[in-house]
Amino acid sequence: MRLLLTIAGLAFSALRENKLRSFLTVLGVIIGTGTIIGIGSILAGLDGSIAGVVRSFGANTAIVFKMRLGPTAGGRTPEELNRKPLTYEDGLAIAERCPSVDHVSPYLLNLSLRGPSQDHARYKSNDAYQLSLSGTDEYYIASGQAEMKSGRFFSPTENEHKLPVVVIGEDVYGSLFGLEDPIGKKIMVDGKELEVVGLMKRPASSVPGQSDNRVIMPYFTMAKLFPQAKENLLFVTPKEGLLPAAIDELTAVLRQRRHVAYTAPDNFAVSTADQIIEQFRQLTAATGIVMVVLSSIGLLVGGIGVMNIMLVSVTERTREIGVRKALGARRRDIVRQFLTEAVVLTSTGGALGMLLGYIISLVSRLAFPSLPTLVPVWAVVLGIGVSVGIGLFFGIWPASKAAGLDPVEALRYE
Repeated sequence: MRLLLTIAGLAFSALRENKLRSFLTVLGVIIGTGTIIGIGSILAGLDGSIAGVVRSFGANTAIVFKMRLGPTAGGRTPEELNRKPLTYEDGLAIAERCPSVDHVSPYLLNLSLRGPSQDHARYKSNDAYQLSLSGTDEYYIASGQAEMKSGRFFSPTENEHKLPVVVIGEDVYGSLFGLEDPIGKKIMVDGKELEVVGLMKRPASSVPGQSDNRVIMPYFTMAKLFPQAKENLLFVTPKEGLLPAAIDELTAVLRQRRHVAYTAPDNFAVSTADQIIEQFRQLTAATGIVMVVLSSIGLLVGGIGVMNIMLVSVTERTREIGVRKALGARRRDIVRQFLTEAVVLTSTGGALGMLLGYIISLVSRLAFPSLPTLVPVWAVVLGIGVSVGIGLFFGIWPASKAAGLDPVEALRYE
């Protein structure tokens, strides 16, 4: 151990004597390691953020829509796009005919499946665009899917009587009212006058960069004022521990109501929070692999640089190697010395890379406050392991070359 510490001390002395050359040598290692840790922290934070958003719908909730949901639902087929929407009556049928279901909450969307939202709100001369316009029942707030910042959520009576009331998200409030109290004010949404009764807090688990453009009204108000809105999501809450049974039951009910042939596949999709999260994790895992492969290019360049500089070091220190061999140094002692120097060089680069990765993580958190970036343990271990491994791998040839020098020839070297 004392010998290794002595060799490591000599290696650090060599680094200090050639600071710029050493830095340029391990620059690829720094960039590669920093990228692994930085991207790892962003993916870990994004994973936690997405999981929070999805679970806000209810960890024990089934989400029923006419098409697949989740990050892998892209590239929907024309058949999916042209499916008939789910209806409010479908939700009633599920609630009445499925013994394992505790509650069904409809969520009516004014949704454009082929482009961004065109919905628009105005208050005095202020405008808000690309609204997330929807209608639901009072269970939306009771189930914890929204939290009020001021005012209140609408009541069952307001829903039943189709009253023109609305609750809004924080970004809609900022665009329309600035610092003015919105409660009791009338706003125009796509030409319809609605009274603001509540302001919702921005979801704590919102996706980074996502705007809180929610404009939510009672379900029957939405159906009355926006008859073109036909797309229904159904949030199905099962009885405790009966989620699989509830999914089986609602699937049977919907297949019957939507006249699906016995041998035909479902013309609707049932998703759970865990399924959507798992899909997202599959996507981020693939992204992570791609980033590691790209980072490996920088690490490879850094490794080649280390090998090159170690070969130069062997040439520069030929006489020193000859003297050590003449004084009795064994082949393995020379190999150990140069391998240790290579490992110290790349480990220093790895440490600087970890610092770079932490800075990337910190900057990402400042740029996106809702992204709880976290440097995962696996990224740190991988960064350290890779940097040490590069030193060992690319230091073998220079170390072997140094150990193979003939002491007589080495002492003659000028």
